[in-house]
Amino acid sequence: MFTSFRVNIFIYYFITVLLFLGFTYYLLAILEIQNIYALFVIVVSFISVSALLMVRLAVNPLQEYVANLQELSKETLHELNLPINTIMTNTQMIKKSLDDEKSLKRLGRIQSACEMLQERYNELEYMIKMQSEEGVKEKFFLDKLIEERVAFLCKIYPKIDFSLSLESLEIYTDRKGLGKVIDNLIDNGVKYSQNSKKIDIQHRGSSLFIKDYGKGMDEVEILHIFESYYQSNKSMLGFGIGLSMVKRFCDKNGVELHFKSQPKLGTTVELKFNKI
Repeated sequence: MFTSFRVNIFIYYFITVLLFLGFTYYLLAILEIQNIYALFVIVVSFISVSALLMVRLAVNPLQEYVANLQELSKETLHELNLPINTIMTNTQMIKKSLDDEKSLKRLGRIQSACEMLQERYNELEYMIKMQSEEGVKEKFFLDKLIEERVAFLCKIYPKIDFSLSLESLEIYTDRKGLGKVIDNLIDNGVKYSQNSKKIDIQHRGSSLFIKDYGKGMDEVEILHIFESYYQSNKSMLGFGIGLSMVKRFCDKNGVELHFKSQPKLGTTVELKFNKI
């Protein structure tokens, strides 16, 4: 698709330049227009029409492609909902009739895997809404969201000790997006705390603090952490896009983001929210 698209743009641009040169020659040499203002108006009009046509030629195929991709994503999302709910419902029913410890553990692993699949489903649904520019903000209690995200992450990191100290705070923002931010910050804390198994999460006033006791960062590293694809440790899994996503969310939703870190002492991230 994009190869033919590039060819069409090149051909149109090439023809437009030739027409422009020919048109200018016709005005100057054949019609011998001496009025500079009239010549300027004619040339600008020709360039404007050509630019408008080029924009339409460039944008329309992309709009159609994106619209088809969004439609496919929505249809795929709809088709995934049924099997996920079926697995969840049936595992809960089977669990009630089992008393064998080994079978319950196996069923528990299936349930956990299905819950992770449900999370990916929710994230895809969120991304589609964001691309469609649908309203995603809502009122909710920050402490409840934190407890929900920690409960989910405990299944991924069962050996991590999460210490929570939370106050009740109702905020109005993008709930799903903030959940992804919290997940990313905790995930970073775990990845860069290989010699420590503790993550402190504290909420005071309008600020949320997420603290790890890992390798920490110096001032030079802190300057680069929001760059896409930047990783202070290249051996770590992932693509280094988590913190750039975190910053985009905070900038868009008016959340203040602060990092305090020292090498070998760990990192504290502060998210400061606007109260309702």
